[in-house]
Amino acid sequence: MTGFPLAALYFSLTVAMLSVGAGLLVTFVGVPVLAVALGVCRGFGTLERTRARLLLGLEVAAPEPALRRRRGATAWMGAMLKSGANWRHALYMIVHFPWAVFSFVVAITFMTYGWATALYPAWHWVLPTFTDQPGLQLYDDGPGDGFYLDTPYRITVTCLVGVLVVLVTPWVLRALTTVDRVLVAGLLGPSRLVTRVTELESDRGAAADTAAADLRRIERELHDGAQARLVNLAMDLGLAKDALARDPQAAARLVDEAHGEVKTALRELRDLARGIHPAVLTDRGLDAALSAVAARCAVPVTVRVDLPGRPAPAIEGLAYVTVVELLENVSRHAGARSAGVDVWRAGDRLMVQVTDDGRGGAAADPAPEAGGVPGAGTGLAGLAGRIGAVDGVLDVRSPVGGGTRVTAELPWRG
Repeated sequence: MTGFPLAALYFSLTVAMLSVGAGLLVTFVGVPVLAVALGVCRGFGTLERTRARLLLGLEVAAPEPALRRRRGATAWMGAMLKSGANWRHALYMIVHFPWAVFSFVVAITFMTYGWATALYPAWHWVLPTFTDQPGLQLYDDGPGDGFYLDTPYRITVTCLVGVLVVLVTPWVLRALTTVDRVLVAGLLGPSRLVTRVTELESDRGAAADTAAADLRRIERELHDGAQARLVNLAMDLGLAKDALARDPQAAARLVDEAHGEVKTALRELRDLARGIHPAVLTDRGLDAALSAVAARCAVPVTVRVDLPGRPAPAIEGLAYVTVVELLENVSRHAGARSAGVDVWRAGDRLMVQVTDDGRGGAAADPAPEAGGVPGAGTGLAGLAGRIGAVDGVLDVRSPVGGGTRVTAELPWRG
């Protein structure tokens, strides 16, 4: 109902201003007129996005601004004329008008005829009382013998048809507004290129944050683990060297302790290297690497890998890290009796799925409205950011008490 009068206003002003501006292009006056016309269309677009948000619940982001390198009226006019978003707004104002007329007429017709015929038994008495007709006349065959809706049967059928039209009307209105949604989202929002650039910038920032977090984690594990043990090893060997001459037995004990420290440090370094990128992954691929991870898991894990080849090394490494972190969550938090890992290729995507029969309640977003248990799934949020940085998707299905299924979709890039 509100679209038709607004569309008439938009169409009239847009066509008038664009026509005047195009006609005056033979002089310099046409350039500022066109720039102002596009600016007005952009303002109309803001109003339309607000109307779509309030009436249709459609959230459409504002398009990219008209960029200008210098200040001044000339730079502003150039930016307005070169902005593709402005021309899309003008196109919307022109295209939306005939559709608004059509949808307005259809909506009014369905609502008017629907309610009028549905309530026909309530106002049928008006026709014989104040007119010379026994009821609504559907047609007249000429001599005066027309078809009137005057008998109880015909009145009942008319009412039922009206009720049917009333019930169908919301679906018709929804279909009409679907076209409005497409027009608003397609012409009044940011372009696909700008949206994609924004996504890539966000993914680049997430990738940088992930890399920095990984470096801090490696530094912390080296400092608190292997480095500390190597310091103790150096001290023990120094004491053993001093005691070698005067107390050989004490020196032997110190050397034995140092030997134990060396083995522990080697094991920690091996675990750290395996968590980053194990040699078996490079040499034999995901099947062997994930089987090794499953063998170290605290619960029985079934691994099924069905790949025609090997994806890009970066994607392969990310798939490995994803399974490692998910199985670690299963061991620590799920309370599961068994788990499964499935890896396959679907088109140009690498699919990784980890399931368990635990308590559930995990979520990539631990907020209660996301269906997750507060405090659960925070690691999944970081994993989702890492996967999103390579244009992937992480899907978490974890009803409370119903186990967990986490599916990671990664680009193949082989």
